[in-house]
Amino acid sequence: MSKVEKDDLTRKRGGAGEYPRGAVKALWKGKPLGEVLQLEYGKPLDDADRKPDGLYPVYGANGEKDRSDKFYFDKPSIIVGRKGSAGEVNLTEEKFWPLDVTYFVTFDERQYELRFLYYLLTTLDLPSLAKGVKPGINRNEVYSQIAKVPPLLEQQRIVGILDKAFDGIATAKANAKKNLQNTRALFESHLQSVLTQRGEGWVEKPLAELCDPKRVITYGVIKLGDEVPDGIPCLRTSNVRWLRIETEGMKRIAPTLSSEYSRTILKGGEVLVNVRGTLGGVAVAAREMAGWNVSREVAVVPVDPSRVNPVFLSYLIGSGVSQQWLGDVKKGAAYVGINIEDLRLLPVSAPEINKQLKVVRHLELLQHETCRLESFYQRKLAALEELKKSLLHQAFSGRL
Repeated sequence: MSKVEKDDLTRKRGGAGEYPRGAVKALWKGKPLGEVLQLEYGKPLDDADRKPDGLYPVYGANGEKDRSDKFYFDKPSIIVGRKGSAGEVNLTEEKFWPLDVTYFVTFDERQYELRFLYYLLTTLDLPSLAKGVKPGINRNEVYSQIAKVPPLLEQQRIVGILDKAFDGIATAKANAKKNLQNTRALFESHLQSVLTQRGEGWVEKPLAELCDPKRVITYGVIKLGDEVPDGIPCLRTSNVRWLRIETEGMKRIAPTLSSEYSRTILKGGEVLVNVRGTLGGVAVAAREMAGWNVSREVAVVPVDPSRVNPVFLSYLIGSGVSQQWLGDVKKGAAYVGINIEDLRLLPVSAPEINKQLKVVRHLELLQHETCRLESFYQRKLAALEELKKSLLHQAFSGRL
């Protein structure tokens, strides 16, 4: 940095006199990123050199992947995903080993501040540069990105502001996440309490005995095939969540394929239970979902409404006792699942219908309040993330 630039920044900081802000902004120089930093290739690391309690982090494309007592680079740096999670950016301030699916950043420390470069890279949307079946980034394309960079002292000033602000945002996000978890935990605890404090008239039966005698508990379409834009909606484990159904990302299948699995075509009012992959999802199919179908990862429980209320049953299957029972009978290692035969034997304790409805009304009121609080904390988290993006935008447009 020239003496003139240093003097300019001294005045900006209230030294010999307040310097006009526009003059500081004029010191920002636009240049190709390749003139600011270099992306060096990572290197493979033998499995024998990896250990969970190793001294140094081992970085993959999307963050720390392992630990090792060996390091490849001994200075703080920035890890950029090269293949796979291409364009993901992670900061490391200790010795580390970058795997061959990454780049790591080197730069002239006399001109550039590490954390400034890290914040800069997070604003450049590097993942959009990825190409190929297994997305990868060519470093020459990264180098060609134009970045505006101020002198070192101004970089350090900006980093000081962002670090302080982001520490506050991180604390607020951690509190919001904790409150979100506590809200869900409180409802689960109450749900467990209501369904385990059984009074007079509660009878235990296998799940299969509470179903429509003309239908059986079974799973749906084995192979969904290609997406059909105007096809039949088909619910998967990603749609069947804990006590709710999300239609975002729902797949549609050919009507002819759905008709081959007529036993799982929904009529509305069935209880859906995830039995493969991501377990724990259980929810009631709404009446407007009549005609939809499900994948093989989801079991359809065709409830006999004269014996058990479907919403009551969904609460019961979603409760800790039932989830523990299902967890004990699940099978598989790489692909965990619950056999339909085991699901049919799930013990279900329930009182007569009117008492079930009373329990449902109580739990629905509590669940509604829980959902309201969850929505509040989700909005708060989203707002904090937007604040972070806004601060970065201000910082790199010279308005911070």
